[in-house]
Amino acid sequence: MSHSIVVSDLRFAWPDGAALFDGLSFAAGPGRSSLIGANGAGKSTLLRLIAGELAPASGTVRVRGSLGYLPQDLTLQAGLPADEVLGIAGTRRALHAIERGEGSEADFTAVGGDWDIEERARATLDRLGLPHIGLDRRVGQVSGGETVLLGLTAQLLRRPDVLLLDEPTNNLDLAARDRLYAAVAAWPGVMLIVSHDRGLLELAGQTGELRAGPGGRSGPVGRERTVRWYGGNLSAYEAAVAAEQEAAQRGVRAAESDLRRQRRELAEAPVKLDRRRRYGQKMYDTKREPRAVMNERKREAQVSAGKHRIMQAGKVEEAAGRLAAARELVRGDEAIRIDLPATAVPAGRTVLTASGARLRGGACASLEVRGPERIALLGANGAGKTALLQAIAGPGAPLAGTVTALVPVRYLPQRLDILDDAATVAGNVSRFAPSATPNTIRARLARFGFRGARADQVAGGLSGGERFRASLAALLLAEPAPQLLLLDEPTNSLDLASAGQLSQALAAYRGALIVASHDLEFLRGAGVTRWLRLAGTLSEIDPP
Repeated sequence: MSHSIVVSDLRFAWPDGAALFDGLSFAAGPGRSSLIGANGAGKSTLLRLIAGELAPASGTVRVRGSLGYLPQDLTLQAGLPADEVLGIAGTRRALHAIERGEGSEADFTAVGGDWDIEERARATLDRLGLPHIGLDRRVGQVSGGETVLLGLTAQLLRRPDVLLLDEPTNNLDLAARDRLYAAVAAWPGVMLIVSHDRGLLELAGQTGELRAGPGGRSGPVGRERTVRWYGGNLSAYEAAVAAEQEAAQRGVRAAESDLRRQRRELAEAPVKLDRRRRYGQKMYDTKREPRAVMNERKREAQVSAGKHRIMQAGKVEEAAGRLAAARELVRGDEAIRIDLPATAVPAGRTVLTASGARLRGGACASLEVRGPERIALLGANGAGKTALLQAIAGPGAPLAGTVTALVPVRYLPQRLDILDDAATVAGNVSRFAPSATPNTIRARLARFGFRGARADQVAGGLSGGERFRASLAALLLAEPAPQLLLLDEPTNSLDLASAGQLSQALAAYRGALIVASHDLEFLRGAGVTRWLRLAGTLSEIDPP
């Protein structure tokens, strides 16, 4: 029997009673499958249900074959040796006992067929860029990226039949991502990947979209939440969805045209019936036929007129129903619109200067930014990108040298911790723009997808994508308007649609921009004009 994941009629609700899945069914077989969807759609929760970390209220989750799971929020105990973290400590102890001639039957059982476990472990660590982590060494305080790679190493050494990966590239720099891509491409079994990383998603053989309802990225939870599979990788999925949406838009236009025609005919019906009535009255007045005959014809005409009005009204109702059904097939992905004249910077104006700035961690940076430049800041994990952004924004002054911003600056950190969780979205924006009226704030928030009651949502209850949009709105609508915007790994918490929206929105931003990111596709879409790399010192590079 081939290895697979089979989910049947799955129902799951949170302890507060909020339903997430109600009757969800899907299957994933051999090969690499990706699972995408909007923030809050339940992708990570679904992986936890498959892994057995959560129990469904009803329905079944069957995994055929041994299961491995690399969660998004993996943590390691710093005091453990590397072989314990990798799950091979017992095998190594048994192997060493056998090599010393002290092996027992239990030791041979423990080793099984893993006589080359140490060689495989070192080779896998090398392949994933972790040659400095010896098998006997305490793990210590490793970076977030190294934690992910250690977790992946452990799974590769276990060689499970089915492997679940949840956002494995979130904390990886470009070089580490490339190594992870290679490991994923070489995986021989069943793999289900939850990610927003385009490079990783291009490796999938099929793409599943977890979606609530036929239209709109968000929508009612429960029975309408389904996984729809598309053959091929992310590019194939996007091409298929684009074709579907083009057809859906044509359907909407045709339904709108039909509804207008039916309404026009309904409006014209009284005129036509009045003409018939006047003709009948004329025949009656001239008494060209017997009165009894004319009275019967008048009665029949009245009955016919009533039936005609009912029929025409029914056609209008049917046309309106067809239009509503056609609109359901059109996705409601909202665009973020950043059309803020106050953020504009004249060409040639000096926006920022940094001279010999020594940053926490030892890196040194000198930089001048002029006009509305759009700068991508690249570098390995721990190179000092965040320290440089903080030195520019103010919270973290350089240890030596100078950093001078000559225009209003706003900084959006990775943690998105600039919002007051107890305040509403509108309330948070008013904190940054105290002189703006409530109506002005609401009108501006509509550009970021917060319309009506959505502006009254409490920040603590927002999804990752909503929190990002609210944070971005608070910064861009601040007083004074930011003419230099700093973003630190802005796509880490965003789904694909939200990342695309942000990229398009930033392309319309009229101020200077510095973005620290490993997401090259996003950076290109944002219209980056200058590429810098921080590796000990700051240097300009060709576009990667």
